[in-house]
Amino acid sequence: MPSQQRASMAEPRRACPQARVQVCVRLRPCSQGDPCIRGLNSRSLEIINWRNKKETMQYQFDTFYGDKATQHDIYTGSVQPVLRHLLEGQNASVLAYGPTGAGKTHTMLGSPEQPGMVPRALRDVLQMTREASCLPEGEEWSYSVSMSYLEIYQEKVLDLLEPSHQDLPIREDRDRNILIPGLTERELGSFGDFERYFLPASCNRTMASTRLNDRSSRSHAVLLVRVAQAQRVPPYRRRVAKLCLIDLAGSEDNRRTGNRGLQLKESSAINASLHVLSKVVDALNQGLPRVPYRDSKLTRLLQDSLGGSAHSVIIANIAPEQHFYLDTLSTLNFAAKSKQVVNRPFTQETLPAPAVRKRPSEDPAAGGEGVSPGAKRPHEDESPEAEPLSSLLPLEQLDPGLVQRLLGLEQLEKQQGGGGRRLPLLNTPRRERVALLRQLEETRSELQKLKEKQKELEAAALLDKARRPKPLQHSKAPSRPCKQAVVLPLQQVQTPLGKEAMPKGGEEILVVQKVGQVEGSGAENEAPAWELTLRPDLLARSRKNIVALLNEGSTKELRTLHRIGDKKARLIMAWRQLHGPFTQVEDLEKVEGMTAKHVASFLKANLLSSLGSLSPPAPASPRAPQ
Repeated sequence: MPSQQRASMAEPRRACPQARVQVCVRLRPCSQGDPCIRGLNSRSLEIINWRNKKETMQYQFDTFYGDKATQHDIYTGSVQPVLRHLLEGQNASVLAYGPTGAGKTHTMLGSPEQPGMVPRALRDVLQMTREASCLPEGEEWSYSVSMSYLEIYQEKVLDLLEPSHQDLPIREDRDRNILIPGLTERELGSFGDFERYFLPASCNRTMASTRLNDRSSRSHAVLLVRVAQAQRVPPYRRRVAKLCLIDLAGSEDNRRTGNRGLQLKESSAINASLHVLSKVVDALNQGLPRVPYRDSKLTRLLQDSLGGSAHSVIIANIAPEQHFYLDTLSTLNFAAKSKQVVNRPFTQETLPAPAVRKRPSEDPAAGGEGVSPGAKRPHEDESPEAEPLSSLLPLEQLDPGLVQRLLGLEQLEKQQGGGGRRLPLLNTPRRERVALLRQLEETRSELQKLKEKQKELEAAALLDKARRPKPLQHSKAPSRPCKQAVVLPLQQVQTPLGKEAMPKGGEEILVVQKVGQVEGSGAENEAPAWELTLRPDLLARSRKNIVALLNEGSTKELRTLHRIGDKKARLIMAWRQLHGPFTQVEDLEKVEGMTAKHVASFLKANLLSSLGSLSPPAPASPRAPQ
């Protein structure tokens, strides 16, 4: 790796204590009839048991917000506390869940009089970055905030900032961070910038009217806020944190919503993705080896938020009316399962990779510059393991992730005064440590095999050079051309013909090889120049034979030609039926998929082989012996 090139290197992750998903429940005010649910205190509620209406079932969550709670109460009580982790380089996530008509969109977006969680969170994030840059210790850091906005509509990821019908892919980098290539990202310098981008984008979200709601969300909306920190002074650390604000579409009972046609298809896609979300929570709680994140675009995008690296908050919205009973009960059961999910947030900082200097080459015969004969060379009495491992490996040929981790470990060892001893792997988890050691062992083994292969090739080259005949050095006679050598059709070696000799009857000269001059002072180290030529009449007959085969041959016969497979044979047959016979071999360029380069290669490969199928020539008149 050149010393001028600076590559980012990931430090070992600074893991934080496990963070359980925080779950709060918000009860919407009752619009008609008697409610089927009521709150007991700030954390508990009870709902009528549908099996026995004289009994109730109790649920307990991190926080319960009754129908009198305001947007400010929910934000300061559950959402605002997780935002501080963004400046520590850790992810955060806020997710609104519940049935259609329970108030999810109102909770996340709110109104001009009562702003929701999204505008309040963006205002505070921008304020936190401004305040952090004004602190004495914040002068060495620069902060930037950007946003992206998307919706998941019928299992398609669509950009809302720049709307199009393109389904964007969801990818995962080597650090297991979820990202979406091609998603529009806008820099935010102030809250006014956020309003200028977000308000028009919100109008692009898919909405529709149902029996339960005049403006029902037909897609899951996800706002991604990226907070980046860069250190202006050495060691130039960099942190990137992500805030996900998610407004889920509500689960729907099509019998009550009256969905038909397109809305029925949208409802099916919404319910299917929410079902996969429930399966993911169950798999995490049961500790199953496979969590079905990839079964849905929604769960794939929420991989960081549930069982991942984020501080997550779920706001479960419920409705108190009797006709919402089953939806409310299902939402409470999902919320009760979700509060058992455990995330593992961590802070990951990136540093510029240390420069790796190339070692100066030393001449063993000269004894090395600046080293006395009796002086001991560096690493002279040390084992190969004592040298830095990065100096023994071809870093430019290895995986960049492995190189970054290797250089990071060497730097940590150097800071602890490890010297040339074997690298201590510190507190690396056992599974990663074993995998790293195995990969290093395989790399050493492969390098040893390459060295042995190189020695074999060098030995073979020396042996081949020794076997080559050397030109006469004492001869000063003028060089003269060698006689011509001919190759006959039956591969029989005949006596070379003289300049005036002619072939006998029935024998045809196919290839003439002319040997260049190899003697003389000016060509002592030059290899013979061989020129392959074909007799003009045989060349014309060979091309004529190829054209005849192209015009009259079947598909099976065409496949006997070199460079012609089954597909090209069928294309030649089709072209012949549409346009008539070929007049010359170059007409193949008109066939689909055939270029001038392909035709030249085809002609070169078939000229000699087609001579064997030529009809035998008429016998020549007997020639008098000479």
